[in-house]
Amino acid sequence: MRWMWIDRIVELVPRERLVAIKHVSLAEDHLHDHFPAQGARPPMPVMPGSLIIEGMAQTAGILVGHAESFREKVILAKVTRAELLDDARPGHTLRYIATIENLTKQGASTRGIIELLEPDGSDPRPFGSVDLVFSHIDHNITGTEFPDHNFVFSESFRTLLRTSGIADDFADHEADHR
Repeated sequence: MRWMWIDRIVELVPRERLVAIKHVSLAEDHLHDHFPAQGARPPMPVMPGSLIIEGMAQTAGILVGHAESFREKVILAKVTRAELLDDARPGHTLRYIATIENLTKQGASTRGIIELLEPDGSDPRPFGSVDLVFSHIDHNITGTEFPDHNFVFSESFRTLLRTSGIADDFADHEADHR
């Protein structure tokens, strides 16, 4: 995946919980389109809700992938619930907290809480919640075959794991399929 919507993993409890953060920066191009100045109204840059949900999907997807040492190709199958309470603006930091509710050979369901960390260091405040379902696509019911290499957990994800201090648990598995 080319686009990363999380900046760092700050906590990992294997098979249970992963916490990641996203710093919203005016340097991100998408903020200039949401919403540009119009007439007398000044620009109102906000991070689109779909990208915030994708940040939670990446957070929870890494948690689900890590549970099986990244041997499974994990894809988002369903957003079962998504609620955002506010806008994320430049200077804000989002904290994504993903927990596994159910994990099987076929996939997993996760619960996600998003908190807003204010630039002034005040206590985090609720920002939203996103509940997701993931599929281990090699165990799909259609019998469709996929490439052996794990195209879901790309080099970008590996870099994120390494820079966050998390062991590259799937390096050996990937080497087996080269």
